[in-house]
Amino acid sequence: MANQGQLSSLMEGAGDVVFQMNRTGHILYASKRSAKAVTHNVPFEGKNIAELVAAADASSFALALSEAVTSTSSVQIVVRMHTPHPAAKWFDWQLTAYINDSGEPELLAIGRDVSKQRVIEERLGRTITHDSLTGLPNRVLLSDRIQMAIAYARRTGSGFSLITLDLDGFKKINDALGHAIGDALLQVTGQRLRDALRDADTLARVSGDEFAAILPGVIDEAEIQMITHRLIATMQLPFHVEEHTLYISTSIGGAIYPEHGDSEVRLLAHADTAMCRAKEMGKARCVVYNVQKFTQPEHDVSMEAAMFDGVRNGEFLLHYQPIVDARTREVVGFEALMRWMHPQFGAIPPMQFIPMAEGNGLINLLGAWALKAACMQLKRFEQAAGKKLYVSVNVSPRQFRNDQFLRVMDDAIELSGLNGDQLLLEITEGILMSDPEYAEVLLTSIATRNVRIAIDDFGTGYSSLAYLKRFPIHALKIDRAFIKDLPASVKDAAICNVVLSLARHLHLSTIAEGVESEAQLGFLATQGCALIQGFHTGGPLLPEQLIGLLKSSLVMPSYSPVVH
Repeated sequence: MANQGQLSSLMEGAGDVVFQMNRTGHILYASKRSAKAVTHNVPFEGKNIAELVAAADASSFALALSEAVTSTSSVQIVVRMHTPHPAAKWFDWQLTAYINDSGEPELLAIGRDVSKQRVIEERLGRTITHDSLTGLPNRVLLSDRIQMAIAYARRTGSGFSLITLDLDGFKKINDALGHAIGDALLQVTGQRLRDALRDADTLARVSGDEFAAILPGVIDEAEIQMITHRLIATMQLPFHVEEHTLYISTSIGGAIYPEHGDSEVRLLAHADTAMCRAKEMGKARCVVYNVQKFTQPEHDVSMEAAMFDGVRNGEFLLHYQPIVDARTREVVGFEALMRWMHPQFGAIPPMQFIPMAEGNGLINLLGAWALKAACMQLKRFEQAAGKKLYVSVNVSPRQFRNDQFLRVMDDAIELSGLNGDQLLLEITEGILMSDPEYAEVLLTSIATRNVRIAIDDFGTGYSSLAYLKRFPIHALKIDRAFIKDLPASVKDAAICNVVLSLARHLHLSTIAEGVESEAQLGFLATQGCALIQGFHTGGPLLPEQLIGLLKSSLVMPSYSPVVH
């Protein structure tokens, strides 16, 4: 008994919880402190220690117990234990086997409550791997998850995508309303993005207003576009932060493993490159990295120099494509289309020189010239036609953001003598949603001059339909992508019908682009489309060619597609 008494004294001072157990884990003796720490003074004798271990840790504790019985040294393990407290407590256990007086193995289990240390460690660990503002994984954890995704993809032969997202218009809100509002906006943003992604996806805040996401199993552009369409749409809903109603959008770049990179560095770099391209193209959209397009320089120095020379030498000109009434086929207006005729290289495609002009700033000069020239030319068309017409002019993102745009537009109207409603400005959905507050102010100013606004390529962007209610829009241009397979395509027919019905109920005009057959024209006219534009009723022509047609007839015949 003396030995047992000495053992009891030693057990009381050895740890917060001390058990003497047989080889199967049944408790033979427990220190007095054990009852207070674990079970509210309920007797331990006869219980198995496994009953006190949290279910999540039961299997690992059983293995440790088995190892301790056969080991000549102590075994250490940290597990959660059921306690009187609402949450389980963490205990650091030292399990040691010994031989009792009967020659049977027994175990001495000494447990120390490490719950406080565990909480501190978890907080420190979370600080290292998670963003303190949004609670999302940070760059450190994102890097680890990318490495895991690469390892899994190599092992299984599967793939994944990486997307990077940058908020459009966030800096302006942060600067104007302060960091507290900006931080609150980022918190809501993180939650919105997380809710719009799948459970298997990893969303991280990389820095400032930049986020990134890993999309397991997503290996082609169509899948990326489907997911990012959802992300962009959810970001374009209004944000209510304190007393403010805020609008932002997001530009997204995507890269696919292993097609666009076989390492973390390459994937992130290529996704960032694609995201920057999305911003250049008008924001509020997703661009997926393309090896052929993105590894080629958009233009060389000589071509850019040639562009400046072309402006000085008058190499840029405007062609005009007729816009006709779908029912009567009478010409009601024209779209002005910029062309560059280089003396050496011939016709330079707009898809090549427009982004170049947008990047080097020449688009402001060219855009101002096009606006004034188109308005002046319309007066000549009206003289030839003997009736009132209108002209449609495209406005680029950089032009729209230029603080001189209104003055340039006013000058064009004044110099030409047109009424405001004879000018239609075509802008993209991305222009509207990249900075909705600025867009609303500018469009309202434009509307006071009776100048009309059309959404170009309607249905191909990622903006919310809420802008049709918010902004003074007058017309929707149905993109040629929805026209080319009409009337045979059931899906395209359904999309066109929805757009036409939407426009009708919102009292908006509609213009169908890319109409190339009588069947397409007939279908659109029957469904209520107001205006038609395409090679079937007239391709882009020089002013002199159109004046001759206007003098002979205002009704456009079917037109054979000829590139001018």
